[in-house]
Amino acid sequence: MKRDPEKGFVAVLGWSLNAIEALDRFDRRYVVVAPEWAQEYCTENDIPYIPWNFERLNDRSMEIAETLQEAGVDVAIPLYEETVEWAGAINAVLRGNPRLFGQAMLLRDKALMKRRAQLGGIRVGIFEEAHDRGDVIRFLKRVNQTLLKLDGDPNDPIHLKAFDKAGCLGHRVIRTPDEVDTIPDEEFPVLMESHLDGWEFAVEAWIFNGKVRFLNISEYVTLGYSVFVPATPELERYRARITQEIEKLIKAFEIDFGFIHPEYFVTSDGEMYFGEVAYRPPGFKVFELLERAYGFNAYQALVLAFDPKTTEEEIDAFFPTEVVDARGFAGCFGVYPRRRVVNELAMPDETVDHEYFDSHELTAPLEETVTKRTAFGTHWGLVYFFGDDPYTMRDLLARQEELDFYV
Repeated sequence: MKRDPEKGFVAVLGWSLNAIEALDRFDRRYVVVAPEWAQEYCTENDIPYIPWNFERLNDRSMEIAETLQEAGVDVAIPLYEETVEWAGAINAVLRGNPRLFGQAMLLRDKALMKRRAQLGGIRVGIFEEAHDRGDVIRFLKRVNQTLLKLDGDPNDPIHLKAFDKAGCLGHRVIRTPDEVDTIPDEEFPVLMESHLDGWEFAVEAWIFNGKVRFLNISEYVTLGYSVFVPATPELERYRARITQEIEKLIKAFEIDFGFIHPEYFVTSDGEMYFGEVAYRPPGFKVFELLERAYGFNAYQALVLAFDPKTTEEEIDAFFPTEVVDARGFAGCFGVYPRRRVVNELAMPDETVDHEYFDSHELTAPLEETVTKRTAFGTHWGLVYFFGDDPYTMRDLLARQEELDFYV
């Protein structure tokens, strides 16, 4: 692919083969900043590469920004959660804007993030920070007292989340004081939130010059298990409201460029609550689902939104029109074994024979005993579907939860 020297030179932080292949087919110069284990692959495949250990925070941390600046890099793009604040720190140097580092910290720390959203007039549930189990028990009691629960009424649950982990990692649901004892010491401090009873969904929004250029609504069938794009007409009818909420987020967090992945709840009375926002690609291969549904490459879109040398004309030409330009509905299901002991991968005939079945990336089990899934633990692999009816897709994804993929 011919690189355009007039366009931006981008650094991607982290490792994603799909992202690297997309950049390799794009017209921007790029360099991959990844841990040392990636060196051999990059050398063998002629991928421009700089080694960096993202877990090491020390007095040499500035070095990566200076290295990239000397190389002529214009902007750093985070590929996963743990590289978001690195990108913020590097971009503060590359773009000459110290505020970008503070912004990245807000987008990493869920407690700060909620406070900033609240200050921006965005609806959030009740939340607090917990430093020990006593804090959790007090919060559980206070939330239920506020909800006017009587003795003997079942408690409304509360949610515990790690401050700075991606999505479902470290997410627990607590209903009784007894369950608090199961939280290991090393998980503290945590963010505690009241439970929002509603329809949870996610948004993927590409932002350029402070404006939303493409907005996708991802519909969860079951959180932690399945998602599809675009959403059903029932969820899409909130699009205008959702766009307004995203514009509030952009203003509250002073986001000028890049990509955000927020999550929201719509309650039964139609109120919209903000859950959290990430400044990096979503999990569950939603970028790949978008390419299947629309035909554009979401990683290349990421580069366009981050690159200060992108033009309005390029943006307009690149993005399709939401919903109407979709060729169908693309969904995926995260498989987690339902049995405690498994010997082999056995794809259910019902799944493979369905006309919407596309492909899967499941592998044979490495061990026989299945570890108990804590909260929303990591799935064992994804199964992909594509078809032309959102309701068939939704029912199909829900049905997968009842099937055994490992026996």
